[in-house]
Amino acid sequence: MVGLEAYDHSVELIDPLDFDLEPIFKPHFAYARGKAPAQLQSLADKIAAADGYVMVSPEYNHSLSPALAHLLNHFGSSLFSYKPSAIVTYSAGQWGSVRAAVGMRSFLSELGCLPVSAMIHIPKAHEVLAEDGNFLEPVDAERWTSYFARSFTQLTWWASAAQNQRNAIDPHKLVPAFKKDPSQRNSPSRNSK
Repeated sequence: MVGLEAYDHSVELIDPLDFDLEPIFKPHFAYARGKAPAQLQSLADKIAAADGYVMVSPEYNHSLSPALAHLLNHFGSSLFSYKPSAIVTYSAGQWGSVRAAVGMRSFLSELGCLPVSAMIHIPKAHEVLAEDGNFLEPVDAERWTSYFARSFTQLTWWASAAQNQRNAIDPHKLVPAFKKDPSQRNSPSRNSK
């Protein structure tokens, strides 16, 4: 992705359209350990190994890409949690899919990969980026790179901080997992013991 080259991190592009997920929805966490389809398990391993995420989406009906949502819905929050994310949206119109980004904040927060505050919106993306991801001429590449750097700098800072903290204290041991019943998520009622 444009702008990530300046950071000393490994980056892998994962396109939801590259995955042929089962027509009947069954998320990764619904399979017994070691029984998920190879493609799903491989992606789960990549998600778990990452220290941060850059989520890129166009806007569909004022929301994020259905393909991205479908892919992300295959995985539980435990794979994403305690890691940051950055939101990048684009459109052919003048707003750069900012409305999709607003919904993505809630979606990603529920997955546990909290979005950094600086977002990237690319209006008229076809006039800014070529198909290979490089800037078109006569786009002011320096100005766009600086704009991207706000988000990517926040993301790398938070990813490093979160990684250091996860290494010091395993957050999954601090909060018990809900393993018995969805009602474990409920707030206590006056009738509960």
